[in-house]
Amino acid sequence: MRTMPGMPRPTFSRSLLAPTHWPAWLGAGVIWLVAHLPRKGLMAFGRGLGWLIQRVPSPRRHVAEVNIALCFPELSKQEQAKLVDAHLRDIGLMMAEFALGWMGSERAIANVPVSIEGLEHLEAARAQGKGVLLVGGHFSHLELCARLVSQRIRISGMYRRMDSAVFEFAVLRARLDYAEAMFEKDDIRGTVKHLRNGGTLWYAPDQDMRSKDNVFVPFFGVPAATITATHHLARMSGALVIPFYHRRLPGDAGYALKLGAPLDSFPSKDVLDDTARVNVSIEDMVRAAPEQYLWVHKRFKTRPTGSASVY
Repeated sequence: MRTMPGMPRPTFSRSLLAPTHWPAWLGAGVIWLVAHLPRKGLMAFGRGLGWLIQRVPSPRRHVAEVNIALCFPELSKQEQAKLVDAHLRDIGLMMAEFALGWMGSERAIANVPVSIEGLEHLEAARAQGKGVLLVGGHFSHLELCARLVSQRIRISGMYRRMDSAVFEFAVLRARLDYAEAMFEKDDIRGTVKHLRNGGTLWYAPDQDMRSKDNVFVPFFGVPAATITATHHLARMSGALVIPFYHRRLPGDAGYALKLGAPLDSFPSKDVLDDTARVNVSIEDMVRAAPEQYLWVHKRFKTRPTGSASVY
């Protein structure tokens, strides 16, 4: 693999000091303070926040209820409701983990218990001179686990630009402290070049982006508008596609990360089949820790022609 220079961190602009940005700076300051709590205090804060989120009425509860009913029809109504409540509590932990992933100190990150399985698949790809797409899903701890895995391997990521200029500056700067590069979701040229040069890119293609590159393939047996970028990025770059699993362990036992074997014969000539295979991989990840998946996202927002809205 070629040695690649890291992406430069964004520079500070005096325009970010304008009064209109002060509320965002206050929010960023609160996140920084949460991120610097002792780990037990941080997780206790997240659990307390989750307790509150579960009990406060929100339209997102309805979204989670619909998603879980569609994806787990084999569960009874009581079991579905129990999973919804567990997920809403998990949202509190997600906020604490995002704070730690973004703004936690190197010492705090080093003290998080973590196991990583399957690094041999990445080493084999590098021995072949191949780039790697680490394909994962939107789990509550995705940001933290990306930083945890970066302790062992050089990774980059794709992201959507934030609406707030302050958070775009602060979060991108924080991510580039541990990531080799961060590519905006539409920067296909830069992403492909990075993969061709042997880079490792973390990517989550499991949200309804309402893109022209969507196709309908099953997700838990439900037709879901799914972006085809995994197929196209692999085709254009020659990168291997490796499923990236991560889950939070019970109590304070930390996190289990796993790199699966590369998807065989990927990409094929069939974009529908390839996209469906990616969804199957993400389903496997979800079943391992269903309450930790982001069910409050409207995964089935885009419907096939003639189909009624599920929300």
